[in-house]
Amino acid sequence: MLDLNIIEQTKQILANLEAEFTLRAEYSDNDAHATEFKQFVTDFAGVSDKINIQWHESSDAKLLITILKNNQETGIAFRGMPEGHEYSSLLLALLNADGKGKNLPDPAIIARIKNIKGTLKLKTYMSLSCTNCPDVVQALNIIALNNPAITHETIDGALFQNEINSLNIQGVPAVYAEGELLHSGRGDLAQLLQKIEDRFGVENNAETVEHRFDVIVLGGGPAGASAAIYSARKGLRVGIVAERIGGQVNDTSAIQNLISVTETNGTKLAANLREHLQAYNVQLFEHRTITATQLKGGQKRITARGGETFIAPAVIIATGASWRRLNLENEEKYIGRGVHFCPHCDGPFYKGKDVVVVGGGNSGLEAAIDLAAICRKVTVFEFTDTFRADEVLKNKALQTPNISLHTNTQTTGLIGDDQSLSLVTYRNTVTAEEDAIEVDGIFIQIGLSPNSKIFANELQLTQRGEIEIDASCRTGIPGVYAAGDVSTVPYKQIVVAMGEGAKAALSAFDDRMRGIIPSE
Repeated sequence: MLDLNIIEQTKQILANLEAEFTLRAEYSDNDAHATEFKQFVTDFAGVSDKINIQWHESSDAKLLITILKNNQETGIAFRGMPEGHEYSSLLLALLNADGKGKNLPDPAIIARIKNIKGTLKLKTYMSLSCTNCPDVVQALNIIALNNPAITHETIDGALFQNEINSLNIQGVPAVYAEGELLHSGRGDLAQLLQKIEDRFGVENNAETVEHRFDVIVLGGGPAGASAAIYSARKGLRVGIVAERIGGQVNDTSAIQNLISVTETNGTKLAANLREHLQAYNVQLFEHRTITATQLKGGQKRITARGGETFIAPAVIIATGASWRRLNLENEEKYIGRGVHFCPHCDGPFYKGKDVVVVGGGNSGLEAAIDLAAICRKVTVFEFTDTFRADEVLKNKALQTPNISLHTNTQTTGLIGDDQSLSLVTYRNTVTAEEDAIEVDGIFIQIGLSPNSKIFANELQLTQRGEIEIDASCRTGIPGVYAAGDVSTVPYKQIVVAMGEGAKAALSAFDDRMRGIIPSE
């Protein structure tokens, strides 16, 4: 079942397991995938003498692998065979349960997880080909490991299509909590933890903790990492407060324009950023969500969810940007049920169906071309009078017979039966004529929106929500700097963000030396 090369690699990865693990494997011989399932479990358990199997055969079993550590439940289970992208989730489940792995949260995040109220059953429906699913699966496994009242089951939707149909799931990952949809699409530990806290509450607030630094960097993407490294090289005490190291880079596939690096991808670059940060005296506070800021005065204060406060005379804002939405009524309701942002993950649900793509830039036409290979018809709406994509993409889209291109078109409404989307309304921006199109799904590809809302009461923002900066990354408040996609710097590129992060750090150090901001 498992490739010999994968088996050898797995042996190396799990060579240092300390605890005794048991895979409780439940199956029915009547299941068409039973033989394949048993072989997968047998092969995987064979990679380490620390892994045993408990076989349970019954007529109603569902290809379920439950992980036990020293005969105690870990709260983690997989339904199906976690191969493909989810194989790493299975490996990390064992490593994390054994107290190993670079993705383990720090004590403050663990305290928040332990404070979640009540008992909770989480289920994630995923696809083995989904590149966003492992991040969600692994984050929820971390939550289950650190709170004995929470369990998490990962389900291969392809093997349990009846459940996919009954729940009307049209996009993955789809996370259900106590039978209700909690989350759909890409996500990380910070986002998922916040959603669980908001939905189910916390037992008590974590004790307020203050962290003091010379420089606080908000954001862990290319700009934030660069700013932190340049600041640390000046001998300063630096802390990074971020939802995830790498930021939006984590969601990027091929990267071929980072000078001196011929080709890489988002996952590798994010890992490289982390490695570089850890080579310096930079403290990482990952999975944090900022809830309040106090930027005026000599000492700035940043408050994060859970009660932590970060204090420093210099703050560099590098919070980046997030996927822009249409901001239409019902948009939130239909996310994962007709409204999507990732054609690679959710496109396969629309095989032989009709979809709309909103956005005429590179990402929009790339999405349209990809979807055209599986969908019956793809209609592209572009708000302006011209498509902004590269010529090669425009030509390819024009030559694809089942792609229909429309300029001067504003998407105005999303209509459905509360379970799935069925109609998209639109308006011609020149003639004001309104119309509607019957569709099965819509993919929104209209760029990014700056993550600046939390700073709106203190800093000057543009109409687009960008933080206004001067040529040296200074904002209107002494000691506060901004860099990268959250700022007014033109050209939202990785290499530009790195340069801007370095510039912000050098400006902050220069202001420190000149006494513009306090050194203590």
